Amino acid sequence: VQLQAYGGGLVRPGGSLSLSCAASGRTDNFYGMAWFRQAPGKEREFVVGFLWSVEKALYADSVKGRFTISRDSAANMLYLQMNSLQPEDTAVYYCAAKRRFTNSDLTNSQYYHYWGQGTQVTVSS
Repeated sequence: VQLQAYGGGLVRPGGSLSLSCAASGRTDNFYGMAWFRQAPGKEREFVVGFLWSVEKALYADSVKGRFTISRDSAANMLYLQMNSLQPEDTAVYYCAAKRRFTNSDLTNSQYYHYWGQGTQVTVSS
């Protein structure tokens, strides 16, 4: 299994970016996917994720109402639309996937088996 995240870049405060994550390999074994981020000097934090068995996504409070996760299962793609970006959103963003029969906790990074390489998002004027 491989996950490849891309779409990051430099954007001004209030701007938007769209991230993509391409999955390949045994994706039929996936149980859920999520986006995490890690800012310099900080621990990796949960942004948004969802389980295949639950239609509603779970968002971190810090991004609720600004970010939207979506998925194209036929194309094995995961997306993150980020609007109203702020400097505190600056981080490396990672997509992640978990296998079946895994703890359903979306927010804990230890329950994810596959990670993309990360894509840098910088919000600055």
